[in-house]
This record gives sequence, C-alpha cells and structure tokens, in this order.
Amino acid sequence: MRNRGSSRTSAVDSSSRSRLFSTSEVNPSSTSSVYHFMFGPEWTEGCPFCSFWADGFDRAIVHLNHRDVTMLCASRTPLAQLVAYKRRMSWSFEWVSSLGNDFNFDLEVSFSDDSRARGAKYNFTVEPHGEEHPGLSAFALQDGVVYHTYSCYARGLEAFNGAYQLLDRAPNGRDEDDLPVPPAWIRRHDEYDDSLALASI
Repeated sequence: MRNRGSSRTSAVDSSSRSRLFSTSEVNPSSTSSVYHFMFGPEWTEGCPFCSFWADGFDRAIVHLNHRDVTMLCASRTPLAQLVAYKRRMSWSFEWVSSLGNDFNFDLEVSFSDDSRARGAKYNFTVEPHGEEHPGLSAFALQDGVVYHTYSCYARGLEAFNGAYQLLDRAPNGRDEDDLPVPPAWIRRHDEYDDSLALASI
C-alpha cells in the first residue's frame, strides 16, 4: 500500500479534474477513488478478474457519492471499447480512457517494455510480469491542487471485494487449494456455464 499524504500528482492535469471530482451542485466532491482496471490497448475484453471486482463495487458508488467521494475506473484502451464492454457487463460506473497519457504509468499500473527492462517494480517489490496491472488510487482536491493520497495493488485490493469477503466467512472459504492458481475459477459474470449464473444476469 502507498500513502503519499500531501504528495502532488503529475498524473492529473486541469482538463481531467472534472472527471475525477464531481462538480454537481447536488453532490460535489473533493475526493476521488480510481480503480485501475486492466484493459490494454490491444485487448478485445477487459480483465476477468478486474471484472469480478467491478461487479462488486458498481452499485456501491452511489453511496460513496453521498460521502464526498467520486469513484471511477481508468484503463489504457480506446474509449469506444470501454463503452462497449461496460454495456455488455451492465455496469453504471464512469469509465475513462487513459490511453495516450501518462496516468497509468505515473500510478505504476502500466509498464512499457523499456521500463520493465530497467527493473520497474509493481506493488513496491514485485517485478511486473506484463504491461497492465490492477490497483486503486485515491486523490484529494484542495485549493485547486490535486493530491495523490493513497494507492494499493495486487492482494491489497481484496479488502474491498465483497464476494471474497463473503467467501472467507463461508464454511469452505474460497476453496481454491486444488486449483492451478487460486483465482482460476473466476469468470466474467456472463461466462459461467450454468443456470445459476444465467439466472442472475
């Protein structure tokens, strides 16, 4: 996890502040949370694991809005693809494209081949194994200046995954011990091949 306190961020310019912070007369906001959703420039679909997270927080955002928090997702892919995938998943959150700027790179969730060759780190200690990685970053707006106050990555994101929290309290927990990798069971919610999943869509 990262807590930068009063550190300014160069990732947010004046033109993007209105996306990070609500200017609504009803619910203006001075703080913002951004989920770094893995969706690379050449990808045809969003990450299934990030989709699992998004299913959980999508309907919580209206409550955050009433506590001075704007929440959105950012991905490094063309906006048209984000809109199409969001429609497919029936999500309502705002999703912005960070393609063509340094936002993802500044927040250390996207990595070029050169940066990885130079030993770039993800989650402070782990070398990134690909171009895109998930994370959550928080920002505050004070006197016209945007401050980056917090970021977490990788397993630090599990704390706000509602499905995982419920599974952790179930008799068998996540029941992932026999899987090749723990999250191998996760699918996009329209890709589970059974009637239970279809009935919930």
